[in-house]
Amino acid sequence: MQQVPVRVGEAEITRRTIRRSDFVSCDQAFIDCRTPGSERKENYAMIGPGVSQNSKQVINLREPHGYNIGAAAMPNGVVNNLHLHFTAEVFLCFRGEFLLRWGSDGEEGELVLREGDIASIPTWIFRGFTNIGPDDGWLFTSLGHDDTGGIIWGPTVLREAAGYGLHLTEDGRLIDTVAGDEPPQDVELVRPMAQPDLARLRSFSTEKMRRRVVTQDDLEWCSRPFLDSVVTGGGAELALVVGFGMTEDLDQEPRIFNPHGHNIAWLRAEPGAGCSGTAWSRRRC
Repeated sequence: MQQVPVRVGEAEITRRTIRRSDFVSCDQAFIDCRTPGSERKENYAMIGPGVSQNSKQVINLREPHGYNIGAAAMPNGVVNNLHLHFTAEVFLCFRGEFLLRWGSDGEEGELVLREGDIASIPTWIFRGFTNIGPDDGWLFTSLGHDDTGGIIWGPTVLREAAGYGLHLTEDGRLIDTVAGDEPPQDVELVRPMAQPDLARLRSFSTEKMRRRVVTQDDLEWCSRPFLDSVVTGGGAELALVVGFGMTEDLDQEPRIFNPHGHNIAWLRAEPGAGCSGTAWSRRRC
């Protein structure tokens, strides 16, 4: 087995660097885009399409990464309605405060996410959130796997959207009858989840969900996580959040263990310090 280095030029690194000025929002990404209280959401897709239901959504990087990264920018009081995912969803609160709620009716539990908090929401649980902080709140999301499997909306969300002329097909297409779209003949429209199916969904207490929220105070920093920790140009510190990631400290453990399809960690360093060099290679047999 021979290791073959992969060389990446400056132009490719530049292409793969998504700057704030590269973000392009979509305010018609989901079926609740006309529902009062949700109509001012701005949705972003930085890596992969995520679960966007609008084919016009701008995606900064389409190459498969094994995960998707997007974001929601919402003014104060704006709501992201109840939905669930088939793969892991992780919220990263970069600015502001968001009220997270969960359960089929959104009343099973609530937690506030503040700047720097990271929350991993289990699959097969309805979740939603509201910006209770400043207008420029930013909540980033990472979703496990390249194909997320789509999204299931809460029954009330689908019924409300239908009242504004928006419907969703079984294959994930958004139908806007107000704009003149005709319901397709080749595929059924999504119908609200039946009560027996709702009753079978997972249940999480507030205490149990809190264990899946990692605040800045919860972080456990490792001062020597890498081989280069003691050499010039090294010295970065690492705090694991989801999964073991790239730590080389055999005793370091993440806050959240269960598989997500990707790993999340915090990295910090003093000026002049960092990771002196990291190389990925492919193997050729």
